[in-house]
Amino acid sequence: MSQSWLQLTIRAAKRDLEIFSNYVIEQGSPGVVLKSGSIDAFFLSSRRDAALKSQVESFVSARAGKVRLEWSIVKPEDWEHSWKRFIKPARIGTNFWVTPPWLEPPKFRRRRIITIEPGMAFGTGTHATTRSCIELLEVVAAKIAGKKWSVLDVGTGSGILAIAAGILGATSIWAIDNDPVAVKAARENLRSNGVANKVVLNEKPLSAIKRTFTVVVGNLTAETILELADALEKRVAPGGYMVLSGILRPKAGAVLRHFAEHFRVLERRGKREWVTLLFGRTK
Repeated sequence: MSQSWLQLTIRAAKRDLEIFSNYVIEQGSPGVVLKSGSIDAFFLSSRRDAALKSQVESFVSARAGKVRLEWSIVKPEDWEHSWKRFIKPARIGTNFWVTPPWLEPPKFRRRRIITIEPGMAFGTGTHATTRSCIELLEVVAAKIAGKKWSVLDVGTGSGILAIAAGILGATSIWAIDNDPVAVKAARENLRSNGVANKVVLNEKPLSAIKRTFTVVVGNLTAETILELADALEKRVAPGGYMVLSGILRPKAGAVLRHFAEHFRVLERRGKREWVTLLFGRTK
């Protein structure tokens, strides 16, 4: 039997919404819907609903003055309709137009279409961190044009970054996520975008992967990046690159300091409250 979902709506000042977005993703929401003056987050309903509500409400009330929280239940049969209302097509970087499958994309001469069925997986192309990751993958692809290159996508979510890498010319791609819902969504998106034959997709932990890659990309959180930092470093091949995102501005310094010994910063992009970093390996 399919499970219901908890929908959380937080209404607060714009400056606080990005912080709350990051927090609810850390608590298990696979993504958020950013609107004017509010965000919507979704959680799979379980026995920990009461504890989750208490944690979220404590965090929010401690950091904001005028804020309003609303919880509701989204039944499985209503989920698809609820989510689709908020997904819009997006022009990303110089190469891509990202669209859900229920919308007809415009005709482009040069832009490539990425079709994403989000389901309950994070990464529809609308979030600032996803956009920045794709833009920096374009930068890397330009640097190594004409060469064979490989990619490891850590926390693949909907698979959008693996798809972009495949379209940009990566010849070997591994995509991992510890969420079986995300892996299921990613598998379908990889297939519908014609790159499934390039991608090894599974739920392996990062520590179980032993080979190295030309590019490692992780749209995570600063906390998760620091927790996985040693394993991330080991997966980057000599002379390779690392794209890291999901980093709130106040936490960017800690990430930069941690990787300073073996990497140099090639580009730093900021969108709203988020920072995305492109590193080049030096050792």
